[in-house]
Amino acid sequence: MNHRFPFTCHQTCCDTHARVGTFQTPHGPVETPRFMPVGTLANVKTVTPDQLQGTGAQMILANTYHLHLQPGEGIVERAGGLHRFMGWSGPILTDSGGFQVFSLSDMRSIEESGVSFRSPRDGQVIHLSPERAIAIQNALGADVIMAFDECAPYPASREAIENAADRTTRWLERCIKAHERADQALFGIVQGGTYLDLRQKSARSLVEFDLPGYAIGGVSVGEPPELIEKIVQATTPLLPKDKPRYLMGVGTYREMAQAIAAGIDLFDCVIPTRLARHGNALVRGERWNLKNNRFRKDFTPLDSDCPCYACQTFTRAYLSHLLRSRELLAYTLLSIHNITELVGFTQKIRQAIIQGTFAQDFRNWLQPAK
Repeated sequence: MNHRFPFTCHQTCCDTHARVGTFQTPHGPVETPRFMPVGTLANVKTVTPDQLQGTGAQMILANTYHLHLQPGEGIVERAGGLHRFMGWSGPILTDSGGFQVFSLSDMRSIEESGVSFRSPRDGQVIHLSPERAIAIQNALGADVIMAFDECAPYPASREAIENAADRTTRWLERCIKAHERADQALFGIVQGGTYLDLRQKSARSLVEFDLPGYAIGGVSVGEPPELIEKIVQATTPLLPKDKPRYLMGVGTYREMAQAIAAGIDLFDCVIPTRLARHGNALVRGERWNLKNNRFRKDFTPLDSDCPCYACQTFTRAYLSHLLRSRELLAYTLLSIHNITELVGFTQKIRQAIIQGTFAQDFRNWLQPAK
């Protein structure tokens, strides 16, 4: 199965473990390091596939749990799979739903067989097992699918974290046996909470399965950023150099820069579209609330150096007007910009690695936050 999804490392950084690579998928290459926008319900909120392509996005995400609830994987499969259903021709990754089930802490129970929970839509009891999570993802047809894992909360006892990590490994073995499509790459997910030895134990266990790629999960669940950095630094060296490495749920400038320096290749986060829906723009590492009074009569572009449609066409004053008027176009334009900004950030890092200037050019982002 691995030969269908080769990962080629083209260049490494002399000062860090950062690297430039290409991950091949049936729907095209992904040039790493790369930020991946999240399209939970088979759409990146407020953005059309054509607009999304213009942001520089290559691989996007959809979610197994949410698509199972609505419209159901059967409908997506009959439509020809996720790519045809949502009109996106590039690579797609589907999360297994483990994190979403984790968020339903008051509505679910975890057993060795899987997780039972009540649907937040109609209250129906649903049982999601490793086998079922894989079957749903096989029907959805994404290029990369994730193993079903147990994402433990933060904080939690060492015993609870270890049990969750061990169960994740056992579930991975069941996921591999259930996986039926050679045109989909199955990634394993490293767990272990903030206990670095448990992270390393989990990573070593998963690597034995020789998967096409590996992810670090169970971060961004409430722990401080400095702990995320320690987790990444302790775990990444244990993941194969010839496979893509994916840090799940992370999308801030500093966290991505630090993780890239440790050798991570892929990232995803809902930040760009979520901020847009609240009237916030990402501009060179800062977050601007465009509803603030200072933007009402500012007739300059949001960012004159940004190539996105919003920045090349409209002013800050116009964007502020749209937001104050609650016009839907505001959310589309800010989403286009924010996605372009985060994808562009990883593209600039890629170029800096190629030029041998990553550690110098991004030194401010590689340092702890002040």
